[in-house]
Amino acid sequence: MNEMQECRQQRAVVIGGSMAGLLAAGVLSGFYEEVIVVEKDELPDGPELRPGTPQAFHPHRLTPRGLELLERYFPGFNEELLGHGAPSTLNGFNHMSNEHGILVMGPDPENHASCTRSLLEWVIRRRARAVPGIRFLTKQEVTGLLSPPDSTAVTGVLVRERGSEGQRRTLAADLVVETGGRVSRLTAWLNELGYEVPAPDRLHLNLGYSTRRYRVPDGTERSWNVIHTSGCASEGRATGVFSPIENGLAESVLYSAGGVYPTTEAERYAQEAGALTSPVLAEAIRDLEPLGPPRAFRVPELVRRRYGHMTRWPAGLLVLGDAFCHFDPIFGQGITVAAMEAELLEECLREERGQPREGFELRVLGRMQELIEPAWWLNCTAALRWKGVEYTGTVQLEGVEFAQRYLDQYHRHVMQEQSMELYGLFWAVNTLLAPPNELVRPELMDAVLAGASENDRAWFDALAQQHGVRTSGLPAVLLPSFFCSTAAEVPKA
Repeated sequence: MNEMQECRQQRAVVIGGSMAGLLAAGVLSGFYEEVIVVEKDELPDGPELRPGTPQAFHPHRLTPRGLELLERYFPGFNEELLGHGAPSTLNGFNHMSNEHGILVMGPDPENHASCTRSLLEWVIRRRARAVPGIRFLTKQEVTGLLSPPDSTAVTGVLVRERGSEGQRRTLAADLVVETGGRVSRLTAWLNELGYEVPAPDRLHLNLGYSTRRYRVPDGTERSWNVIHTSGCASEGRATGVFSPIENGLAESVLYSAGGVYPTTEAERYAQEAGALTSPVLAEAIRDLEPLGPPRAFRVPELVRRRYGHMTRWPAGLLVLGDAFCHFDPIFGQGITVAAMEAELLEECLREERGQPREGFELRVLGRMQELIEPAWWLNCTAALRWKGVEYTGTVQLEGVEFAQRYLDQYHRHVMQEQSMELYGLFWAVNTLLAPPNELVRPELMDAVLAGASENDRAWFDALAQQHGVRTSGLPAVLLPSFFCSTAAEVPKA
């Protein structure tokens, strides 16, 4: 018996059986004899939609970082997706466009599956069920946390059958992990235990997206892995994304924020697709057979909880996934962030060697708070371009206007230079594979701003003069600390 096995504790309970819950269960199975996933839905036997994931009809993308971590915790899942009819990205091309131009990237050297959320979650759930010690308790709703009279710890949960008014029963646990998503009741439960929870940060986004699925005729030659047409927020023009999914189907989504929602009317969908900054998406769906009308999904706001900044927290309780912080779906960061949080949880448990010491939970939450900072800031900075989007929080966002104007010049430069490397770098940062400071290296900033218009260049020069630094020193004085990988000296003017 190895050291980790000797340190295994008895039981962990995970609230929620979606992707964050499955990842948490996969990690915890290495540290607890029994991991119980409590899920309010009756989980389907196949890759089907279910009430608890209303977003599942709409496109989901796995980033390279997310793929890497899912493969680590559930080896072979990508091959299983391919075996269930998901198309491979191998040798496909990506058509990327924005208001500044078009860039075609490829052929893709990776054999990654492109699929629906329903198929992805079903495959991962099957693999989680096969892990010794993990079991699922379905159609059960968690109604509260168990705690001793002094409320210093969480010792389990109260559950009852969903939809019933029957008596609640207790489920004891050494650790409870809340992964209940955007509808999480954790703040209310903590308040009931006497904990003062800081007000969350909110991005009042009012985003909407409209998704339509299509059947691809047999024999149709497929060249695009993804068609991604970035919107133009200043003009209120939507973003559009198209890609193939499993079993000879494809999907397209139109997305916009600020309360201007894409249509769900079948006869207008193609028309709105044709109004994107590139006609390629509209051309891709023109000859496909629609499978029903477009479906809408709305997200009024994004919320970041500040659990990691609390000074008191009960032992035996953790939270991750959308219950901690949720993101703009168009970036495809949610599953990746949940996987990164699961990886961090594993690292912290190993550091404690399976026997967490006093303050363990707050240390984990503090590190998770740091982990989600870049994704949250990137989401807010991008969304605040849209008229009608507002941010409210206890701490103001740093460097938003500078970042927005610089990134506009960055995208212009990418399209002018037809640089797949720089476009790839931007998406590597947005998908959390590369650190944000890579976008503002001094030599890169010089190249990007060299092609700026006289008026734009004057704006950056005036800002640099105002702060007494060179233009390349602006990131260090304006942007959040996670942009600075080292404590390098700020270039003086």
